Amino acid sequence: MNMKTKINDDLIFPETKNLSGSEALIESLIHKGVDTIFGYPGGQAIPIYDTLYDYKDRLKHILVRHEQGATHAAQGYARVSGKVGVTLVTSGPGIANTITGIADAMMDSTPIVVIAGQVPASLLGTDAFQEIDVIGVTQPITKWTYQVRHADEIAWAVARAFYIASTGRPGPVVLDITKNAQIGKTGYQPVEINYIRSYIPVPDINPEKIAEAARLINTSQKPLALVGQGVILGNAEKELLEFLRKADIPAASTILGISALTSDEPLNVGMLGMHGNIGPNKMTNECDVLIAVGMRFDDRVTGDLNTYAKQAKVIHFDIDSAEIDKNVKTTVAVLGDVKETLPAVTRLLKNNTHTEWRNEFKPCEKLEFDKVIKNELFPSEGPVKMGEVVHLVSEATNNEAVLVTDVGQNQMMGVRYFKFKHSRSSVTSGGLGTMGFGLPAAIGAKFGAPDKTICLFVGDGGLQMTIQEFGTIMQSNVDIKIILLNNHFLGMVRQWQEMFFEERHSETIMKNPDFVAIAAAYGIAGRHVEKREDLKDAIAEMLNHKGAYFLEVTVERKGMVYPMIPAGTCVTNILLGDEK
Repeated sequence: MNMKTKINDDLIFPETKNLSGSEALIESLIHKGVDTIFGYPGGQAIPIYDTLYDYKDRLKHILVRHEQGATHAAQGYARVSGKVGVTLVTSGPGIANTITGIADAMMDSTPIVVIAGQVPASLLGTDAFQEIDVIGVTQPITKWTYQVRHADEIAWAVARAFYIASTGRPGPVVLDITKNAQIGKTGYQPVEINYIRSYIPVPDINPEKIAEAARLINTSQKPLALVGQGVILGNAEKELLEFLRKADIPAASTILGISALTSDEPLNVGMLGMHGNIGPNKMTNECDVLIAVGMRFDDRVTGDLNTYAKQAKVIHFDIDSAEIDKNVKTTVAVLGDVKETLPAVTRLLKNNTHTEWRNEFKPCEKLEFDKVIKNELFPSEGPVKMGEVVHLVSEATNNEAVLVTDVGQNQMMGVRYFKFKHSRSSVTSGGLGTMGFGLPAAIGAKFGAPDKTICLFVGDGGLQMTIQEFGTIMQSNVDIKIILLNNHFLGMVRQWQEMFFEERHSETIMKNPDFVAIAAAYGIAGRHVEKREDLKDAIAEMLNHKGAYFLEVTVERKGMVYPMIPAGTCVTNILLGDEK
């Protein structure tokens, strides 16, 4: 349909096609490379859905069961594919139901475009049926939000939306399209936008800062790199590895940056944060140069800022100037795209070794294995452990699968004990910590990486927040592997209640249904396991099954996630579970 009109022998322009606004919208999405949309129809989006009927062979629409699920699915799709996820919903409650997912995408820098139908422009401001102020509601939690009132604006708005969502520090964009704009006629031509005067997605590189950062690293005796999701978003995994290896720098990751380095990389010393590994948390307060790469010094990483890395010079690589000095005072700020700034610094680095410094992590690793990991992964008796299940599933996939988690203890056990061979292999809700994220995100991840095995770990609380998406799995035949770690508690809140609130289990005990039967009602094969001796066989059955599979494992009712740094305390205040 990309017809062209020949004007003369030298000039060829795209033919202007007279389309409806809805047709212009779909053509614009296809022009941007969109192949999958997650959505739910409604009154003010019917013209768009009617148009979709004629594009079934060019654009796949996945019918979710709740609009929140559509946004989380778009997030999962974006996180594994590196493309922009797209959601299509109706006005009023439709767009309102996406708010959680939009906020989650903003916190985690996930590029999604949410398209909402809206009442006709003539009814705006009249409290018409299913009208809400989309701009007012979503503006604080998006990179850009715009109301389209005329069909002629649609191609431009879509091009601008995708440019803003995907460039610089990625994030969500909302387009609110009035019904008259959907049905009105427009002379459509594809639009490309690669510049907006008021928007500077990538700051210019400062050569002086590059040189200063290299000088600090070259003179450092105890450098430590903190790797965030910015490395993954910038497709700079190769550049990061060259940087680390040239200067022999140990590196730890945030929860969102965890697959930027392979799990078996010798310089990878583990995960930062409240439930991270002992070594990187402890050594944060012993290093002499702290190198933050595409991370934002979240409070779950830093703990008490008054005691965080006060001995260290801090180098901060980031694309977003707003993050510089926001939480941690920076010695050298290296602004720019890490795919460019990392090599610029690497070229100035000396080939170095820090064997003695790297060996200081080994006692921490041994302590953590002896005190925590050994009992969690290799228990000799007692109830099944959460970490044990994660470890066995990861091993059974040869560490090749994509990990998706919900939020809570299942999340912390997942990111701690799943292993990664590839980048973009971990999908979880970081900044917002959204329970209910996991199931729809796993669905989206499968469409974003159809050749990958998708393993979702979820708790009994989070599963029931979006359990209706079993219907999406049934209708769209989505092959994901769902592992429910069922402890009949809201486990993470229960852990805090036991540690800090005198074991007063206020509203955290869960009375649950027969989950396997519910899954079966949606045509999803499943199995319930309680005994350790049945676990490996059940995992093999799950992974060998063609199609979605639901594995419910009854785990230790009062299992705890350790190590743990209590919120707001020093990063060296690490609890291992034996403190009394």
